Amino acid sequence: MGNITAEMIERGSGLDPRAAGERRRRSSKVQQVRERLTTSDTGHRAYDLALLRAYAAARIELALPAVALILIAAVLSFYWISTNAVLIWTVFAFSSLILCYAGAQRLKLLDDSEIHSIAWRTRITASEALHGCVWALMPLLFAGSGDSASKTFCIALLLMLSAFNTMVSATVPIAIYAAIAPLTLSVIFLIGFKSIADPDTAVLALVIVTQAIFVVIARRVHMILVKRLTFEVDKDELITELEQAKANSDEARRRAEEASFAKSRFLATMSHELRTPLNAILGFSEVLKNELFGTHAVPAYKDYSSDIHSSGQHLLMLINEILDLSRVEAGRYELQEESVSLAGLAEDCRHLLSIRAQKRDIKIKEFIEPNLPRVWVDERAIRQVVLNLLTNAVKFTPQGGHVTIKVGWTNQGGQYLVVKDNGPGIPEEEIAVVMSSFGRGTLAQKNAEEGSGLGLPIVKGLIELHGGQFTLKSRVREGTEAIVVIPPQRVMNVLPMLDPMGDRPEAGRKPSLRRSAA
Repeated sequence: MGNITAEMIERGSGLDPRAAGERRRRSSKVQQVRERLTTSDTGHRAYDLALLRAYAAARIELALPAVALILIAAVLSFYWISTNAVLIWTVFAFSSLILCYAGAQRLKLLDDSEIHSIAWRTRITASEALHGCVWALMPLLFAGSGDSASKTFCIALLLMLSAFNTMVSATVPIAIYAAIAPLTLSVIFLIGFKSIADPDTAVLALVIVTQAIFVVIARRVHMILVKRLTFEVDKDELITELEQAKANSDEARRRAEEASFAKSRFLATMSHELRTPLNAILGFSEVLKNELFGTHAVPAYKDYSSDIHSSGQHLLMLINEILDLSRVEAGRYELQEESVSLAGLAEDCRHLLSIRAQKRDIKIKEFIEPNLPRVWVDERAIRQVVLNLLTNAVKFTPQGGHVTIKVGWTNQGGQYLVVKDNGPGIPEEEIAVVMSSFGRGTLAQKNAEEGSGLGLPIVKGLIELHGGQFTLKSRVREGTEAIVVIPPQRVMNVLPMLDPMGDRPEAGRKPSLRRSAA
């Protein structure tokens, strides 16, 4: 036992992963609420930052088209406006554009933690409104020309600018309103409203509708971008959760491996530590029970030694079962395969348990198909399977009952072994319990002697090591049926019969492996 340390047992027994995950979720919610109340007006700081950075990227990328638009407007304005007025307007236009560009450039360089979304949205709105007001001065310069061509040029130019601002500021809707509102008011001033019958009224209505359409488009673009950001955030959160789940899984696997290693070391150590004194207990108790050195002065001592001997045998059997199950679960049970007769094995096991069955007036019936070929299995393992099933059947069958053993062919060409009793049966909801390690049904606890609860799990593990199947069927007050199926590939082909005349194999005498089940 010196190899088992407290660290090996306590390793990995820190904070429960569920509790840690719940604490992280609560912290995340608190952080989100704090950000919503302090630095966000949309309810999600990540969305705000992404929208602001999208505006900055658009303003920087479209800086050259914005410069070209100002230059085109200034050059073409010389047809109707004086040079000094155009130059002054151009200076103001470039100044407001530089202000917008500088703000976008600075926003791009800032870290997320340094950005206050509400404050930056206010700055962007103010700079775009100033830039829009500078462009709104254009109709005032054209107001004195009185030329219809200048009016048309000015309206087309301002509508083009509105479309341009829609593309640039779509991620910040309030900036769209601030940029388009001055342009719309200046166009209304330029066209004027005289009466419904005036043709300019139709142009004015068209301009207003066009500006409204630009606003709707900007809102639509903003909604699409928000949805895309939502999908991206959900994707990132999902990836984070998957990574966390993987980390938890890796941690659980590491702990399971450590626990399995500690269990293996424990079982290996306990096997030696327990079997050594058990051998002495069994040996000396057998000497006392058989009175090899003389009759006991007190007859009760013989009964005590018999009890000690039987208890020691029971403990040794339990240790062996635990070790067998551990080897099966760990995949370290090595099969020593050889040619075995399943029918003969069933007969041997029936004979071993016949005395126990006779003591309880239980009849064991056999139904074995003739001429069954041998199977390629581990004899010790299959013998243990049959003994465990027969022992359970005899143990749980009431006095005067019967146990049935069937051995025969399966439809697929394999062989089966069925052990059926007329005992109390197992409720359907408890079948999974009795198939688990140390699991025992409620009816079994009331109607039978105590057992380890390892017999059926060992049977299932050993049969699966052979590639076979183990099925347990039971109904309350009708008994239990255990079915073991050996796969067809383990059934050995029977050699053809020899020709008595020529000592040669007789053609057509090789039996088929496909037989109907009994």
